[in-house]
Amino acid sequence: MTRLRNYLIFIFVFTGSLLGADKDSETVSWGVLVMTLLGGLALFLYGIRKMSVGMKKAAGSRMSGILFLLTNNRFVGLFVGAFVTMVIQSSSATTVMLVSFVQAGLMSFVQSLGVILGADIGTTITAQLIAFRLTDYSLLIIAVGFGLTFFSRRELYQYLGEALLGFGILFFGMKLMSEAMDPLRTYQPFIDVLKGLENPILGMSVGTVFTALIQSSSAFTGILIVLGQQNFLTLEAAIPLLFGANIGTCVTAGLASVGATREAKRVALAHVLFKIGGVALFVFWIPLFADLVRTISPTAQSMDVAALSFATPRQIANAHTVFNVSLAMAFLPFTAIFARYARRILPEEERIETGTVERKLDESSISTPALAIDVARSEISRMAGILGNMLQAIIHPFLEEEPSQDVDHPHLSLVEGIKMNEKEIDVLDERVSHYLIRISREELDGVQAKKVFAMMSIVKDMESIGDVIDKNILPLIAKKQSLGAAFSREGTTEILAYHTKVCKQISRLKEAFATLDPEKAAKVLTKEEKYVELESEYRLKHLERVQQEKEESVATHEIHMELLDLLKQINVYTASIGKTILEMTIPSMDK
Repeated sequence: MTRLRNYLIFIFVFTGSLLGADKDSETVSWGVLVMTLLGGLALFLYGIRKMSVGMKKAAGSRMSGILFLLTNNRFVGLFVGAFVTMVIQSSSATTVMLVSFVQAGLMSFVQSLGVILGADIGTTITAQLIAFRLTDYSLLIIAVGFGLTFFSRRELYQYLGEALLGFGILFFGMKLMSEAMDPLRTYQPFIDVLKGLENPILGMSVGTVFTALIQSSSAFTGILIVLGQQNFLTLEAAIPLLFGANIGTCVTAGLASVGATREAKRVALAHVLFKIGGVALFVFWIPLFADLVRTISPTAQSMDVAALSFATPRQIANAHTVFNVSLAMAFLPFTAIFARYARRILPEEERIETGTVERKLDESSISTPALAIDVARSEISRMAGILGNMLQAIIHPFLEEEPSQDVDHPHLSLVEGIKMNEKEIDVLDERVSHYLIRISREELDGVQAKKVFAMMSIVKDMESIGDVIDKNILPLIAKKQSLGAAFSREGTTEILAYHTKVCKQISRLKEAFATLDPEKAAKVLTKEEKYVELESEYRLKHLERVQQEKEESVATHEIHMELLDLLKQINVYTASIGKTILEMTIPSMDK
């Protein structure tokens, strides 16, 4: 009821402000003009965000499947980038996600290049929708969206209603801005300022700065279309502003790449290279470009205000589309060349491994939960990989007298490598848990909510496995070495066999989680039962050797029993994770 009341208040207040405006007055005070203009701009930006949220919810978990379409085929990446950007309404937001995905290892830098070019096309869809004069129907669109959101029983229709509600609010904001600026038609200083934007350098500078501030090229293009509807902007003045918007949209991705890996930084760099390269190709023939756009766009049959206000917005939207489509078509065949230049500008840097977690979970992806869940899932898969490495390594000191070196970090001893990996597990536990909590605060559907809470449980179980290795098995190494005795030949064979089976469990777990495969998760559970029985069998065999007073078995009895028990604990934790993965897949199978 609170939500319903808030929406009703929202609609009545702004409808009243619109209907209460003094339309017969030839002049409007600056206070009223600024207040209405800012209010309209706020509604416009809020509408874009609301529409984006609704579309993302409607797409739901399907968005996560998009990432698996990303192959080395640049054309597939182009279409995927266009679709994702059409949904989230911002090419800069898409590029920020790409930085995050490359950082998390979900895709490679080369794969991201086609997506970046596709994102440039996707961002033009919003401008095309805005260019249609639907402002007179904005309240009707709001009413329909409101009805679907609050009275539909199906979630899909509710989400589509939310998108439609945002669409209506967007146009309502445009209507307020348009009417607020109407008195400025005769205000010469304002007209002179806008005329000055036909200067390419000035226009691009304004477009770059403004887009960087509001962090949405779609929103800035929409504002240009509003100005075009009031005949404040000619097409020649709008084109440099559009070019500036395309450059300004790179700022957000650049900021997101600060502190990221070199590969992720290259994504932001490629975005900048594409945009600046495209603007450089077009900026010297703006008048010809404007003429080309007019040939494929509606044109005013007269210099009448109404005719111009209809034609100019369509021309601005088409200029935006033609520029970005041309950019994609021109650069797509040469993505490999761009990748080489990006690698030359940002080469790999030599560094000593310290165990510090270099990847970061970019929080800008959280506003798109389906994609953010995939980012978190990638990091949890990395945790499973680290645990597998720790478990593989931990057995060697029990069987070898000479100290071993860590396989991945030769400058460290095996024990130092295990401790370093445990620190990384602890950091990942903290960061991923925090990230999942942030995702849980978003508006999630039932499937997404279940995945998030299940992943929280999995992270804790993985952290517990790391603790078993670090806090329980590692201390046994020194204890075993102080004995100066080796396990019996039979005991060594049994421990090695059981250790191998538990390692396979971790490997199965990683595969099951990476693909959310219920069959693989079920196999983890089945194997866990067999391995519990196997541990009991090996335990009894060892006790028989102790009873027979076999020297090695008696000397290593305590450590032998404890090591088997700890490996069994890890096996039990893997079963707990496998069960959680199995529960995660149930909703998707039901749907």
